[in-house]
Amino acid sequence: MTRADVAQAVRNPLAYIAERWTPTQRTVQRAAFLSLAMTVVIVVTGGAVRLTGSGLGCPTWPKCTEDSLTATHEMGFHGVIEFGNRMLAYVLCAAVGWAIIAARSQKPVRRSLTRLGWTQFWLVMGNAVLGGIVVLVGLNPYTVAAHFLLSTALIAVAATMWQRTREGDGEPRPLVGKAVAQLVWFLVAASALLIAVGTVVTGAGPHAGDSSDVPRMNLAPIGLDWEGVTKLHAVLAWIVVTLTFALWFVLKAVDAPPGPLARTRDLFLVLLAQGAIGYVQYFTDLPEVLVGLHMFGSCLVWIAVMRVLLALRERPVAAVGDAPVRADDSQLSAV
Repeated sequence: MTRADVAQAVRNPLAYIAERWTPTQRTVQRAAFLSLAMTVVIVVTGGAVRLTGSGLGCPTWPKCTEDSLTATHEMGFHGVIEFGNRMLAYVLCAAVGWAIIAARSQKPVRRSLTRLGWTQFWLVMGNAVLGGIVVLVGLNPYTVAAHFLLSTALIAVAATMWQRTREGDGEPRPLVGKAVAQLVWFLVAASALLIAVGTVVTGAGPHAGDSSDVPRMNLAPIGLDWEGVTKLHAVLAWIVVTLTFALWFVLKAVDAPPGPLARTRDLFLVLLAQGAIGYVQYFTDLPEVLVGLHMFGSCLVWIAVMRVLLALRERPVAAVGDAPVRADDSQLSAV
């Protein structure tokens, strides 16, 4: 490597890599999927931190203790769990970084895809800072809820990038009518509200995230208690299920393409599984394992909702690498 190469690599490392490497389309797709999968993993492990009472296993931030960057032997199990979750944030950053590099190195350059990668990066950075604030304020339930909601936004961007790796960059062509698209946007809004109210259920519920007493959300000013907001959450869940079933029925009636139908069917199945877990955990006094599964299910529901939204249009197939890109159902089948 010449001195000029070193200077270029230091000045603009992404451009330097892009000039010397062209990833295959499959590599870019896998990189985007990895960033999405790691986002879900860190949400679930964050839930494990709370459910094991390890939220203050590292009592300060950015260090684990005032005198140590890492968990110490004296901190025991809770310190290991909390510090391990912090370390996974670096794995997530690496996954997002890999997705950015792969997207930036595609030929021809797809700036929209690269922007989605950078959006993920800044959301990760923002959520890392917010996670530190959560610790510094002693697991205040409102900051915990904001931490989860920002992760939900990150999942939406990651899911969009994953889908975009299977599309071209031409103008989107709608696959359904305007009325169907409006119904889907109602579904998206209802799903977002469902998740938001779910954070209130968590913030007012018994799993505070620490073995000591942590204040919970006070719902009295709005005339609700934990039971009341839980029932509201259940009502919203049934609204989302009803909208999903109505969407599937309408798509069948208008003879919609198989993509939107398949994505709607997937969402309906995920919602049924998530609802079953929700009711079982409610009637069994919120066992930690089921609460953790419900958090994982929340991520899957949101991904499935985003996939329905993104399935309503198609973009012209773009030839990238050795073969044309085509968004077939086999590529989109697994999350």
